[in-house]
Amino acid sequence: MPVGYIYIVDDDQAVRASLSALFEANGYGSRRFSSAQEFLVAAPALDPGCLIADIRMPGMDGLEMQRRLIELGLPFPFIVITGHGDVPLAVGAMKAGALDFIEKPFAPDTILNRTKNALGNLSTRPQPDALSATAASRLKSLSPREREVLEALLLGLSNKSIGYELGISPRTVEIHRARVMEKTGAHSLSELVRLGLAAGLQPRFEADRR
Repeated sequence: MPVGYIYIVDDDQAVRASLSALFEANGYGSRRFSSAQEFLVAAPALDPGCLIADIRMPGMDGLEMQRRLIELGLPFPFIVITGHGDVPLAVGAMKAGALDFIEKPFAPDTILNRTKNALGNLSTRPQPDALSATAASRLKSLSPREREVLEALLLGLSNKSIGYELGISPRTVEIHRARVMEKTGAHSLSELVRLGLAAGLQPRFEADRR
């Protein structure tokens, strides 16, 4: 028996094939879909599992597919695959309920570990109040400037854009960002975003995303 089911939605056949081979070599069952529309047709009859989809696809993108799944009452744990320039879209997906996002290129171990965590959420999803309290506790030690940097990351901004908005250099942003990662114990940008959202952090400015 597979250790879990993975549903791969991507318009690139080579990406679908390589991800499927990776998961099946590690004991998972997988099904491949070439479009969001194809997955939505099949979704109601699928076993519980983790959904992995590219944020940008022809016809219907990952965000719209996520919205429709929620409307159908089919909230699969959702991992978004994104290019570097699409981080704001991926942050938007997490605000809408996606569990995680992974930037290309990624190592096989990265997507395997994130998928294992996502499948764990099928049976052990923490209660919202507990999530909020844990996240707030992990952010408590941040300085005011570090908190501002984290708030800017919730907008999906680059270090250069954050520096512009806060009146500091990109290098200083990098230093603050590294300290935020260290203090919160986050291992990735997506984990930081998840913490900020769970804690109810609200950016105090709306940037123009230079």
